[in-house]
Amino acid sequence: MTTAVIEAVTTSAAPAPVGPYNQAVKAGGVLYCSGQIALDPGTGAMVGNGDVEAETRQVLANLKAVLAAAGCTPQQVVRTTVFLADLADFTKVNALYAEVFGEGVSPARACVEVAALPKGARVEIDCIAVLG
Repeated sequence: MTTAVIEAVTTSAAPAPVGPYNQAVKAGGVLYCSGQIALDPGTGAMVGNGDVEAETRQVLANLKAVLAAAGCTPQQVVRTTVFLADLADFTKVNALYAEVFGEGVSPARACVEVAALPKGARVEIDCIAVLG
């Protein structure tokens, strides 16, 4: 019986986890990225003061940093989940999301409105990417 190799991915270019989880995990040729909110990697403080576009830019920058630490690009992402505190923000978030994930084959995606997000965030995004 072969044991699967599971490897944590961490980078100081993205916010440190605020709980018992990793920024991402590599397993079986797949990268599973934890959800990112608009935390500044250097200070750990929320970015944007409630501006969903500023938050989304930071979330996407954080995700790209985690992907880069694993040797991936956004074009290798095959699945995302977008969590919004207010679905009325969908159009604004979607426009910025398309700047990162709109080239080539866009990832499969779910987008849901949630009652609340950590630290009062308005948007959180996680993703799954194929390695290699």
